[in-house]
Amino acid sequence: GEICAFKIHGQEMPFEAVVLNKTSGEGRLRAKSPIDCELQKEYTFVIQAYDCGSGPGGTNWKKSHKAVVHIQVKDVNEFSPAFKESVYKTTVTEGKIYDSILQVEAIDEDCSPQYSQICNYEIVTTDVPFAIDRNGNIRNTEKLNYDKQHQYEIMVTAFDCGQKHATEDVLVRVNVKPVCKPGWQDWNKRIEYKPGAGSIPLFPSIHLETCDGPVSSIHTTIELQTNYIGKGCDRETYSEKSLQKLCGASSGAIDLLPSPSATANWTAGLLMDNNDMIFKFDGKQGAKIPDGIVPKNLTDQFTITLWMKHGPSPGLRAEKETILCNSDKTGKSMNRHHYALYVHNCRLVFLLRKDFDQADTFRPAEFHWKLDQICDKEWHYYVVNVEFPVVTLYMDGTTYEPYLVTNDWPIHPSHIAMQLTVGACWQGGEVTKPRFAQYFHGSLASLTIRPGKIESQKVISCLQACKEGLDINSLESLGQGIKYHFNPSQSVLVMEGDDIENINQALQKVSYINSRQFPTAGARRLKVSSKVQCFGEDVCISIPDIDAYVMVFQANEPKITISGMDHFARPAAQFESERGVLLLPDIRIVSTVTKMEHPVELKEHDRANKPVVLEEMLHNLDFCDILVIGAELDPEQECLELDHVELQGKRLDATNSTAGYSIYGVDSMHNYEQVLRQIRYRNWYTSATFDRKFSVKCSELNGRYTSNEFNLEVNILHSSNSNFMDHVNHMIVQPQFLQSVHHPEGSIRAVHNSVVPSVATIVIIICVSILIFIITLGVYRIRTAHQHSSADNDGSKENEMDWDDSALTITVNPMEKYEKPHQTEEESEEEDLEDEEEDTTSAESDESEEEEEEEEEEEEEVVVQKEGKQNATRQEQLEWD
Repeated sequence: GEICAFKIHGQEMPFEAVVLNKTSGEGRLRAKSPIDCELQKEYTFVIQAYDCGSGPGGTNWKKSHKAVVHIQVKDVNEFSPAFKESVYKTTVTEGKIYDSILQVEAIDEDCSPQYSQICNYEIVTTDVPFAIDRNGNIRNTEKLNYDKQHQYEIMVTAFDCGQKHATEDVLVRVNVKPVCKPGWQDWNKRIEYKPGAGSIPLFPSIHLETCDGPVSSIHTTIELQTNYIGKGCDRETYSEKSLQKLCGASSGAIDLLPSPSATANWTAGLLMDNNDMIFKFDGKQGAKIPDGIVPKNLTDQFTITLWMKHGPSPGLRAEKETILCNSDKTGKSMNRHHYALYVHNCRLVFLLRKDFDQADTFRPAEFHWKLDQICDKEWHYYVVNVEFPVVTLYMDGTTYEPYLVTNDWPIHPSHIAMQLTVGACWQGGEVTKPRFAQYFHGSLASLTIRPGKIESQKVISCLQACKEGLDINSLESLGQGIKYHFNPSQSVLVMEGDDIENINQALQKVSYINSRQFPTAGARRLKVSSKVQCFGEDVCISIPDIDAYVMVFQANEPKITISGMDHFARPAAQFESERGVLLLPDIRIVSTVTKMEHPVELKEHDRANKPVVLEEMLHNLDFCDILVIGAELDPEQECLELDHVELQGKRLDATNSTAGYSIYGVDSMHNYEQVLRQIRYRNWYTSATFDRKFSVKCSELNGRYTSNEFNLEVNILHSSNSNFMDHVNHMIVQPQFLQSVHHPEGSIRAVHNSVVPSVATIVIIICVSILIFIITLGVYRIRTAHQHSSADNDGSKENEMDWDDSALTITVNPMEKYEKPHQTEEESEEEDLEDEEEDTTSAESDESEEEEEEEEEEEEEVVVQKEGKQNATRQEQLEWD
């Protein structure tokens, strides 16, 4: 009648049932081990009760019916939420508001819905334009801007329904992508160019973004805008005569707008830009060309060349604007124009009235050209080739025939003088007072006229050629199907192709080049414009233009130094000879440039004392002038001469006048040296002349860089004092071995003259040896003076005086700065020797006169001694120099 046991039927249930009261049958169900809801949320099993009627074998149990037990495990919030990903990434396009950028998701390992469900998400990072909802969807609260911020990083956390938050926040990275804008990518607005760099690529990494548009062809134009540099672009700034010589033009061109000088002073009153030889005419100025500059008869063939920059004329009825005019100088009733070049209503007109020398018939007289470029305010190069009756105009190297030719009667001959003018026309007749009229408004440069010859197309192209432009590196590597075209000045390049990648590669090879050694510094604007066509459409996407610029740096300024023998004397007979005397037999022209070194380790306080390097450089010269100092040469008795055979094979020419000798043309310093060394001075009446002084000065780029002024003095030795002066000449004016080029930092670069360096070295060694000997002897004598008696001292002084009369009396000490303060009396005199040259001459002459009054034997002895001392002195001076 009692209950003895409860039995659980099932597979290894973690429960057991124990009897608490056998009589009442009460029992308890308990867990045998810890229960984990996360492993099993609920259990179901069968239980039966057994009585105590079991025998020894245990087979007589009585058991109750089966009861089903169902157990649910109650959850504890022991786990925190955890995110499925360690980092979330997404990319969005700027300028849009998104409903959901991305979704984050967290999980909780608790078993009950209360603790395992994620009830909320939260953005931990403050001040970000994002929000998150309960489901983990992140959205932006404002439009994102790529330029403002490329990327956002935000931290997000999660909460379960028991309000337990995640132990680790998750990183969400949002990248902002710019709106796809068709256009060129990866190019720099500023491109730097150093002189001498050759050809540099403008856009080495450029590529075109088409935003996946179906492109069928691309048309690109690259334009280098240089119209504000010089005369339209960077050209050589040599004088027009030098340029024409350089380009192989016919000789005989006459420069009508030269730089103002003593020989060409008619341009002195004009407004001028010195750097580029540009003359500006404001409608109030004109220049008269003196008579004799241009021949009266230009013949049937001649050429007029000029650079012109001209804009539209103000007013409704524009007046004629004269560039060049040859008209009657005076005359009461006539005001005839013989030939003229002028602008009228944006037309260029050339007037040529032939003289009445043949049949009285109409002849072509006015030639008209109508061109837009005449009034576009840009520089253009004009060449008027006259081959009467045909007149041809070349503008920027392109040929233009006149659109209108009008005929007129020839001019009847008269004895009225003619006046040639520039910038206006001279009104000599039909007015009460002769004056200028028909003024020019604009800028002119390099206006020349060449009588008797016309210029070839090749020379014209050379004269107006730009020294800077666009270039393509390795044309052979351009992709298939790329078409390209340059304009004549290479300032515009057009490229066309149907493959984007090929166009990208082709544009990456476009470069800028400036072949001038000293280019004009400043910016050159670049513009790249493109048109894209798509399949089946005319234009599908718009490509913005590129606006960039090339910054050309200033070239290091060269210092041109002329050196050589600056004083010499020769007997009068040599000057009177047929060949005369070479003026500059050892002239040397050297150009140096100062460069700053930039050491890697340079302290702040050392920056002011940067090391300076003086480097020799080679470049051309465009003229060297030998000018007479003092009175001009008298053509009746003296002249400067040069055999013109010396100019053959060189790009040089020369002009001679009483003021001096001028060599011009673009050529090397070496060629200039060779020619200058052959210039001779002749004087066939030397009796009235004792000396002549000259100065030499050279230039590069028409005076942009000039040399030092090298002065030369020439003495003419007459027979009465030739022997004595010959001695003085060798003693004082021997050429220096080294000519130093100094600069502020103290570095010295020796410029060698035409003397053998080994001889100089030997002489210096001998001089130093003599100096050491003198110092040693002096120290020895000082010590002896303290040790010996006064009598010995007197003898010592006597010996000293004997030594002072030796052949070493004339000594020039090159190491003066190392001498001790107590110089001997004769060494002080030696320092002033050159300054007192004339005094010495007169003093020695007086001595000679006194000696002549003595007895004959004594006189012979004195003369022999004097000559011996002079020869010894002269020999010593030669060795010393």
